[in-house]
Amino acid sequence: MNSLKDRHWPRLPSPLPKDVTDRVLMGYPEHYLEYPLVEQVGLAISSMLDTPVEQLLALLESAGAPLYRRIAAGEVLGLRGDPRIDVFNPQMIDIPAATVQIGLDPARVGQVMDDFEGLGLDRSWIEKETPLHSVDLDRYRIARFAVTNSEYREFLLDTGHPALPSSWAFGRYPLQRANHPVYSVSDTDADAYAQWLSQRTGRRFSLPTEAQWEHAAAGPQRLQFPWGESFHAEYANTIELGYLDSTPVGVFPQGASVFGALDMAGNVEEYVADDYRPYPGGPQINDDLVLDVGRHRIARGGSFTRFRDLARNPRRHGRYPRPIYVMGFRLVENNN
Repeated sequence: MNSLKDRHWPRLPSPLPKDVTDRVLMGYPEHYLEYPLVEQVGLAISSMLDTPVEQLLALLESAGAPLYRRIAAGEVLGLRGDPRIDVFNPQMIDIPAATVQIGLDPARVGQVMDDFEGLGLDRSWIEKETPLHSVDLDRYRIARFAVTNSEYREFLLDTGHPALPSSWAFGRYPLQRANHPVYSVSDTDADAYAQWLSQRTGRRFSLPTEAQWEHAAAGPQRLQFPWGESFHAEYANTIELGYLDSTPVGVFPQGASVFGALDMAGNVEEYVADDYRPYPGGPQINDDLVLDVGRHRIARGGSFTRFRDLARNPRRHGRYPRPIYVMGFRLVENNN
């Protein structure tokens, strides 16, 4: 997938009607389509099955390697046992204490609407990010990766927690996606996982607050995307990539935030600790989530089923009851 024509760049009317199918929301026709990246990954997997783990890790983390080879290396690592994944000692990144700026200046709403024209946006969705405001953050640690299927499996086996991810077809653990982020869980499932891991380790894990998540993604420069101001389809697993599936964690090294957190712009949407409420001094937005769902947990970051507008660091959204919303989570560890 080396040319722009191979990528998925449809144009959608604004606002989108609520009664369209998920295929339409993803910019696809109802008939089957296939993109070259899927076939390239499949062929590469078969050629890597005997590759030493150290070489797979080096390939996965090499920004200069073709994307299809990085994804394939991650898939083989998942089957062989990914050494990056440690259930009881997840890789964490230190974030210093700071007073940070969160949200969006109301004067920039129009520019965001213009920049992302053609994606079916409602202006109120962007107004939900306003105003820009200061938040004092104590030092904390954020997970380098979202919680994976293999980690969530350990939680389920240890606790007997009754709610299974709906992405696990018929409740069967997807072994071939062991190192993919778990998704299609509820916010309370995510909280329960964090509480379990805290009890098992004696550490203080939780979901990040909105401010913690946004600062870890945007950095002190308040970047629009984790890597910078401009969107790049090859830096994150969003619908523009045309892959239509989750990918192993960490196969987009160019998409890392300034702190080193990976996949914050794509792969799966991530719950945070906060329910939706307006920012201080901001407008109350009564969008479909408020009107149809009511109380709902905020989610951040884009996903493999959503367009690049959700990959923006300030974007606030949540889980609407339809399959296109693929919700996962990552952890923070609070030191105070």
